[in-house]
Amino acid sequence: MRMEALAVFDGLPIRRTAELYRAGWTAYDLAGAVDAREVERVRQGVFALPGTDAEVVEAARHGGMLSCLSAARRLGLWVLDDGLLHVAVGARARVHRHAGCTCETHRVRSARLGACAPLEHALGQIFVCRGAEDFFVAVESALRLGMLGDAALRRLRLAVPAAARSVIDLARADADSGLESILRFRLLPYGIELQSQVEVPGVGLVDFVLGDRLILEVDGRVNHDGPSMRHKDLRRDAAAAALGFETLRFDYALIIHDWPLVVAAILARHESRLVDGGARRA
Repeated sequence: MRMEALAVFDGLPIRRTAELYRAGWTAYDLAGAVDAREVERVRQGVFALPGTDAEVVEAARHGGMLSCLSAARRLGLWVLDDGLLHVAVGARARVHRHAGCTCETHRVRSARLGACAPLEHALGQIFVCRGAEDFFVAVESALRLGMLGDAALRRLRLAVPAAARSVIDLARADADSGLESILRFRLLPYGIELQSQVEVPGVGLVDFVLGDRLILEVDGRVNHDGPSMRHKDLRRDAAAAALGFETLRFDYALIIHDWPLVVAAILARHESRLVDGGARRA
């Protein structure tokens, strides 16, 4: 029966009862498969193969498919977690509220249970639901991963509002993490343009350079934990200082939870260096 279940589900992890019946199953077959744990009941009239991703099952339980931030994350993009499961539900489909539901419903023309919103649709939903910053971060992540070619970008531009198109124009493919994208995006209103992924002789590749001598480093959770990595970072900063650079280093908590302090530090050091540079030239 296990192989038969796989064949009937035909590559999709979720199926409705009517689809299984059309594929030749009977109510007896379905009950037997559930009893044998070869198929799992998601809710009335909806079934999943064992081992199906929990978020995909939860979306089907709600009545739709993964969308917006949840789809972007499943597709491999760097996005911030807002604690919600974003679910696209067909325009005429019923939303199924359930125990422990943390779903954000997105109404779309149609939604296939067990599926995931296509990349361009997910990005458009992010702009409408979460705003320009989250959209910018997701677009830069997709560009970095090579998931948005010229044709896809053209389709995306046609599908989103004019305000989103202006955000796309700012996006680049050189951000190593979403934190870098957030930092660069949040500094744009201050008229600050950063050079990204700059090779400094004797130091290595740094995240950003502002002006001639101010390095900005973004320390993610993975690459900068532990004493050995901390020592490596300090050594890089010392090597940069020996060349006349100053380094400001920010971690996840600072950028996400203490942004006013981050921007104040960057603006103060940038303005100080501009004044010092002007005084030296005078």
